[in-house]
Amino acid sequence: MVEIFSRWKTGLSRSSKAAFGRVASLLGASEIAADTWNELEAILIQADLGIHTTQTILTSLQASVRSKGIIKAAELRPLLELELRSRLGNPPSIEFDTRPYVILLVGVNGSGKTTSIAKLGYKFAATGKKIQLVAADTFRAAAVDQLQVWAERLNLPIVSGQAGSDPGAVVYDALQSATAKQVDIVLVDTAGRLHTRFNLMEELKKVVRVTGKALDGAPHATWLVLDATTGQNALLQARAFKEAVNITGVILAKLDTSAKGGMVFAIQEELGLPILFAGLGEAPDDLQSFDPDAFVKSILNT
Repeated sequence: MVEIFSRWKTGLSRSSKAAFGRVASLLGASEIAADTWNELEAILIQADLGIHTTQTILTSLQASVRSKGIIKAAELRPLLELELRSRLGNPPSIEFDTRPYVILLVGVNGSGKTTSIAKLGYKFAATGKKIQLVAADTFRAAAVDQLQVWAERLNLPIVSGQAGSDPGAVVYDALQSATAKQVDIVLVDTAGRLHTRFNLMEELKKVVRVTGKALDGAPHATWLVLDATTGQNALLQARAFKEAVNITGVILAKLDTSAKGGMVFAIQEELGLPILFAGLGEAPDDLQSFDPDAFVKSILNT
């Protein structure tokens, strides 16, 4: 447990020193005043919680202050920690209850999707699962090459299609192969696409349909990879992808390089999507299962 908290604290040092770092100096020995609330509001908004989420948090905190008769700003800090933690809930357990269990990874270009797939494969293989990666991003030869390099580095099997080939056909063939080889988990890398491009989102829906035809009930999970450094724009991406396909969870890539990170709360508050994993570094084992307790304590440096 100590090692887990240490990894999160190190990974989120930028967030704790930047936007959230101002909380400690604000909530000192002074008494709570109107300026306290104004400054706390500014800190939370600048940390990318968004206006709506920030306002609901402040409303709840103000109600607690009134009911408990709190007057010192320092007493607000543990209340803020409890309030933030309460908004994250607990990530659902991931049950690989069928074989092969097909996970589709979606997201915009440059979100860290391909790297996240490789790290997931590494993580699951370490538990004894038989893994198969599928490079279905046939629009960019570089994406296929990138995943193949990761697969070789991590000793993971991969199925890939030729550049320009039908991604649905690649997925179909890959699932037929996975079934025959009794693979436990299939991780499918789909083409990165702008959430504002209608035709590309329609194409993603087609890949989902083909996956279901290749294997009844598939995909069993569809995870959206978001670049944590994009802040509130990640929320717009999440909303668009959720409207297009059945997103069942979120992976926050590059959380260690973000100076903010408050969009975690906005994603949960406004979209109700669970955060499943977070990228806390570049090494294969730096993709960590999301830990709400460690996350909150790390950004507040408590």
